[in-house]
Amino acid sequence: MAEWSRIARRIRVPLGFVFAVLYFWLARPTWRFLGIGALLIIPGLLLRALASGHVQKNEALATSGPYAYTRNPLYLGSLLIGLGFTVAARSWGVGVVLLVMFLAIYVPVIRSEEQFLRERFPQFDEYAQRVPRMLPRITPARFGQSGGGFSAELYLKHREWNALLGSALLAAALIAKMLYR
Repeated sequence: MAEWSRIARRIRVPLGFVFAVLYFWLARPTWRFLGIGALLIIPGLLLRALASGHVQKNEALATSGPYAYTRNPLYLGSLLIGLGFTVAARSWGVGVVLLVMFLAIYVPVIRSEEQFLRERFPQFDEYAQRVPRMLPRITPARFGQSGGGFSAELYLKHREWNALLGSALLAAALIAKMLYR
């Protein structure tokens, strides 16, 4: 399983590009479904942006902001974006591929990352007991030192604007497909 986690971590981005081509080919967007999809895409982008401004990768255990609600707000945001674009595509095939990719790629990656965090940060076990892996808590978990607030510097450092740019380009491609179909 550890070997697959390493492979999954390596192939997730290139596989995403392959999926984007398949997605565009299978997509049958309409204005209505693009609008409905945006109701998931926009919160997903906001969640990813907020999370990236709270995480100091490999330096500190993030427990503030969205990390007080879920251990994986970046992946939850990505899942929301993916679900939103699945709705916009109006294709069951896209939904099935998204589900398979999430289960085969992201679940092992999340487990691998949690093992790394457990080894690096002694307080991770307590954090993991109080904060769910994916679906968020209703109220934030409180920790002694919860960390600082949102940092635009971290957002830029993590290049999270790429998620916004990619989503905007994909939405533009769907609009072009609708207009020229």
